[in-house]
Amino acid sequence: MVPERPEGIGDRRAEAVLPPPPRGTAPRRPPRAGVVGGGIAGLAAACALAERGVEAVVLEREESTGGRLRGWNTRLADGSSATMGRGFHAFFRQYYTLRALLRRADPGLDSLVSLTDYPLVHRDGPRDRFSGLPPAPPWNAFALAATSPSFPLRDLARVNLPAALQLLDVDVPGVYERLDHLSARDLLEAVRFPPTARHLAFEVFSRSFFAAPERLSAAELAVMFHIYFLGSSEGLVFDVPRSPFPQALWQPLERYLSGLGAQVRTSVRVEAVRPGRERRFALGAEEFDGLVLACDTPGLRRLVAASPELGSEPWRNRVAALESAPPFLVSRHWLDRPVRAHRPAFLGTAGYPTLDNISVLERYEDESRAWARRTGGSVVELHAYALDEDCDPERESKRLWEQAVGVYPELAAAREVDSRHELRADCPLFPPGGHRERPGVETPDPFLVLAGDHVRTDLPVALMERAATSGMLAANALLSRWGLPGHTVWTVPRRGRSAPMRALARRARRAQPGQRPVERSR
Repeated sequence: MVPERPEGIGDRRAEAVLPPPPRGTAPRRPPRAGVVGGGIAGLAAACALAERGVEAVVLEREESTGGRLRGWNTRLADGSSATMGRGFHAFFRQYYTLRALLRRADPGLDSLVSLTDYPLVHRDGPRDRFSGLPPAPPWNAFALAATSPSFPLRDLARVNLPAALQLLDVDVPGVYERLDHLSARDLLEAVRFPPTARHLAFEVFSRSFFAAPERLSAAELAVMFHIYFLGSSEGLVFDVPRSPFPQALWQPLERYLSGLGAQVRTSVRVEAVRPGRERRFALGAEEFDGLVLACDTPGLRRLVAASPELGSEPWRNRVAALESAPPFLVSRHWLDRPVRAHRPAFLGTAGYPTLDNISVLERYEDESRAWARRTGGSVVELHAYALDEDCDPERESKRLWEQAVGVYPELAAAREVDSRHELRADCPLFPPGGHRERPGVETPDPFLVLAGDHVRTDLPVALMERAATSGMLAANALLSRWGLPGHTVWTVPRRGRSAPMRALARRARRAQPGQRPVERSR
């Protein structure tokens, strides 16, 4: 029986992924599960376990939870207290599992505020907007192509229609068999995507993975198109937290977990996993019946390498082969004067050497708004993705500011009250050909599971939603083995929405040389 769609899912074709049936024997005492990592994946797993009576303990190495969405206090040069973080994130409406996680502590999602539009401007002039488009595919794609200056008719006429139709026939996981051997750049070149519109695919989709198009799998790009544009009727509208991440999201969720009897411990570094005496696993002096490894990619590689009894040799090799994406930089500037009133809360940029977007935080975040009102200034955040591996942080932050002045000229006259710069390289890379060997949620040990946005789920999810979904799937795997019921997970449709379009795409694909034959997933 298909469960009723929960609150907040507007797409009538959203799909339910049922948990595996309880197949183990319920233990005489409540199982004890360790969750290594307090980011989205770890918190999702901990909630799912604690809600079924499992004694969940979250162990987070940083001083606060949230992972790549964590925040921390800092003191500015003017004496103000501010919350610094690792940058703007968009909470799309089709992030069903993530939003369901947040609803546990905030049933009405009052902590989020909607941003109905996010313009994308190219340095050479074209400017695209995503407001006013019909939400349902393929009409949203037709409307964008008809109204966007990035899709001139002369270029649309040159599009390779058989190759383009593949984007309407995404099926997960089958699309990985067909396209994972190509790069995102290869795919767009095969489609003959209009050159003026390449920035829409590269800057909005490819660089969301913090990677250059030639280093991103074409299958991942196709799945991104499917999730955000061609496979979901939720549209491109998204929300953002109205307060800094800790106050809006993670502190309420920690209180929720505490109410369930779970523990969240920060500033705890797990060095290795060893066999336990009384229970299956030992983390230092503590023992657990099951483990969720929800650390980031570098952390997972280190932990598995330091734990020789963990898993099998082939599995350990697959973990060791996981790659991290190139560095990214978040620069936040507290300025003595406001940017112009018409500047949007979020602006995507294309065609610049490193600048990927600009956020004006006082447009939506209460802490920054209070600071701006008190001082008459602005809080501006700049992002640069896919930087060189050996880049110099100071040089890159100066370069980023110079590019931002070219977009918002009024910044040239602003005096900087203070600034913070975060250069990190801990996001996962999804290179061409990497999907087949990517570790999934389950491991050779039935009571050891993985979670995170680097983990293979074989569902149409990405970024924050992949993290939340993998956390729920990891918890479900453990719950099933302990004879306990799991949780239903919802996703956007796992295949293209239109049967005639899918049939047309298959026919076109068979007519194209070089396509890999593959049995479609059911």
